[in-house]
Amino acid sequence: MIFGGKQNFYKRLKGKITNEEWKDLRSNQLYARGDKSKKGNLNIRLMYDDHTYECYVEIANPLGQQEGKHAPRLRFPVLVPEKYEAEIIDVVMGEQVGVNAKGKPIIEYQPYTVEIKRKNGEYYIHLIYEEEVYGRELAYDEPIQAERIAGIDINIDRIAVSIVSKQGNFIKSKVFYCHELEYVRANKRNNIVGETVRDVYDWLLQENVGAVVIENIQLRQQHDTDRRFNRFTHNFKKKKLTETIIRRGLRLGFRIKKVNPAYTSVIGRFKYMKKYGLSVHESAAFVIGRRGLGYRERLPKELIDTIKTKVKRHLVALLGSMEESYKQSRSGKKQRQYIAMMLRKIENFKQEHEWSLWNILHKFCWMNQYQIQLREV
Repeated sequence: MIFGGKQNFYKRLKGKITNEEWKDLRSNQLYARGDKSKKGNLNIRLMYDDHTYECYVEIANPLGQQEGKHAPRLRFPVLVPEKYEAEIIDVVMGEQVGVNAKGKPIIEYQPYTVEIKRKNGEYYIHLIYEEEVYGRELAYDEPIQAERIAGIDINIDRIAVSIVSKQGNFIKSKVFYCHELEYVRANKRNNIVGETVRDVYDWLLQENVGAVVIENIQLRQQHDTDRRFNRFTHNFKKKKLTETIIRRGLRLGFRIKKVNPAYTSVIGRFKYMKKYGLSVHESAAFVIGRRGLGYRERLPKELIDTIKTKVKRHLVALLGSMEESYKQSRSGKKQRQYIAMMLRKIENFKQEHEWSLWNILHKFCWMNQYQIQLREV
């Protein structure tokens, strides 16, 4: 660990920042761990003044401590965002749980950790504490006890939500857009995430939804020559979105369940998109919700017929059209083995897991205006 940051350390070695700047970076934060028995925090406390209706931070000053006495405290006013003010006051002021033998109130404090950071000449206070939640996360095999369930598909520029009945039937869906996530800075991006997730849960509460199902996945970063796409994936806070959805859901009393994300978009695209007139993201959210209820997604008869006829003929034609020189090459042999494996799966489709068949559709077919088209291998 390097106080001041590793990058700044190397900048100092190369002379890109001065010694004074380096010292400032190494001393720009103060940290105090919370303690329930010390009124929430021993060394740095947040206080609320009932007379001035303002919040203050009190910091123990050991330099002014006299022998046998407590260290005096330095007091500074703190600007607390209005939307968090009531919650923070409840945390730092404690709760009366009774009275002692002398009739004085007994206050129970919640521990909170304080971190003070200096940035551009201003001081920022970060408060860390445990919050009470009313919902809970369900185990993978735990049934959902709710009349209405929401499947949520998280994407780079939107959150698609589909509401499902406990019988697995589609009720309605909605898309919440957040295109600005690609362009704005980190602080603004966090605000957009919070506001979008708030809108999602406001809608779910209106629709009497009791449980939420999300994919148990992290966005895998891909690197190519497209600089815009690289910025897209690097800056996208899918983990932040997922954490915010879980945290807000638990706070509001929802049951949260994570499911395997395999083929949710493929199943939604080929099985439900045309049937319900949904977008690919809404149909994927519908599949996620059904998977949370334990439903398996078998292929409809028309998709089985497509695999047994169109896809099979397509693969056989590909094998027959290969030039002899390419067949004997390393890549040609590898492709022939792959196609042969796919043909065996099609031939023995009744013994194959349904995900294997969905994979065949994913590899060799695509949807165009609700029509299945063959894809080149």
